[in-house]
Amino acid sequence: MNWFWLPRRRHSRVISAGGLSHDGAGRPARRRATRRILYAWLSVVIAGAASGCTGSPGSTGQGRAATGASPSPVFLSRTVPDAAVGRQLTWFLGAVVDVPLSRQVIQAHFDSGFLAQVSPDQINSLLEEVSVRLGASLTGVLWQYPARDPVTLRAVADIGGLQSAVSISVDSAGLISGLLLMPYQPPPTSWAQVDQDLGALAPDASLLVARVSPGGSCTPVHQVAASTARPLGSMFKLFVLGALAHQIAAGRVSWTQELTVTDALKSPGSGSLQDDPDGTRISVQQTAAKMISISDNTAADMLIHLAGRSAVQAQDRQWSDHAALNVPFLTARESLLLKIINYPALANHYLSLAPGQRAAFLASSVDPLPFNQAQLQNLSQAWTEPRDIDTIEYFASPDDICRAFAGLRQLAAQPALAPLGSILSANNGDIELDPVQWPTVWFKGGSEPGVLTLGYLATNSKGQTFVVVGMLADPTAAPPPQATAGLLAIAQGAFGLVR
Repeated sequence: MNWFWLPRRRHSRVISAGGLSHDGAGRPARRRATRRILYAWLSVVIAGAASGCTGSPGSTGQGRAATGASPSPVFLSRTVPDAAVGRQLTWFLGAVVDVPLSRQVIQAHFDSGFLAQVSPDQINSLLEEVSVRLGASLTGVLWQYPARDPVTLRAVADIGGLQSAVSISVDSAGLISGLLLMPYQPPPTSWAQVDQDLGALAPDASLLVARVSPGGSCTPVHQVAASTARPLGSMFKLFVLGALAHQIAAGRVSWTQELTVTDALKSPGSGSLQDDPDGTRISVQQTAAKMISISDNTAADMLIHLAGRSAVQAQDRQWSDHAALNVPFLTARESLLLKIINYPALANHYLSLAPGQRAAFLASSVDPLPFNQAQLQNLSQAWTEPRDIDTIEYFASPDDICRAFAGLRQLAAQPALAPLGSILSANNGDIELDPVQWPTVWFKGGSEPGVLTLGYLATNSKGQTFVVVGMLADPTAAPPPQATAGLLAIAQGAFGLVR
């Protein structure tokens, strides 16, 4: 059986989209949701569901089994609220046993914005993957927002004998505008449990939980190998955003300036701009938003081209103690092509060169390679195991990423750079913190086979700001899909412990 996400609301999207997708918060004023619906599969082995998630070595389920029983969640209520969102959740839990649902039933419960992104046939297809015949029932509500007459809530439900986290939101007419379903991993409730759970996820794991001062400094609250450089995946895009922000602050670039999508800058992997026709025009602000919110690789490369590779490397040096590992600073296209085209011959040739010779090799032998979406997609299907994650990647430590988040927070305080806040809060990485307690959440993450990173900056209702960064790496095997749920639970638990 596969569990799945039907991500919803403006801040919902896939956290980690492995393979080609180098990946990548909040609710600043709880703006009305846009309904970007993306979905991905989370493979979970049923047989081990009783202990969390099982499967490959290093999974969260094995970690829980080794360290004792999972902590029990603290529920706001054992019943759904008497509101439209509660009634829709009740309907959904009852409807999963009746798949396939008729088009009329689906249209009576999901709003047009949702159905424009995910058709009734797709909804049924996804629900059939759950294939629940044992029924579903509510275990408890974790939080609801607003407190009175809520329009969104997060709950735990027993679905076919598996504990699942269900997040659901409704529009002004009471129809479902977003739905997120994933395995429920209770957050750890102590730092000792945090460390045990983290160690079970991957052989190379790091964590930083830090308080960010008004002046932008990071003071650790809890850390595990926080100064050790790890591969980042798409988390490198924080440095690109910082370089762009400095270009705008200096007056060399404007948010409204238009960029052109060109075949030469199209990158495979996550995002949508690679599918747009050559010559498509898009503003700098829209490009930056795509780079962060849906981890658009083409958007990242367009902004690297705009700011200049040297400016991005300068930003990396400002925030990171490990910038020397990122010379030359690869574009997303270069990084991915090195790992896809004629692998490992092209990658080995690149690595055989002295660092000072690599930029010229990229310009002569990698950048001119044609972009063929169909060909690259076929080639990428064989990319299921780690490829040179210790050498062809982007590198930083959790300490470095905290400085990047804190630096972006300082920059966002400048009136001319205020859009940074909305860009970084467009996707909350599905951490689903209680919006009353954590009204602002920023997120950027990254992944490829063997790499998983999640980074959050959140400000609580008291005005205190914290950063949580988790990094997993395994050069020999790809972390199992449930590692995402495990690392996400650790991040949730960390925010609960500093509250």
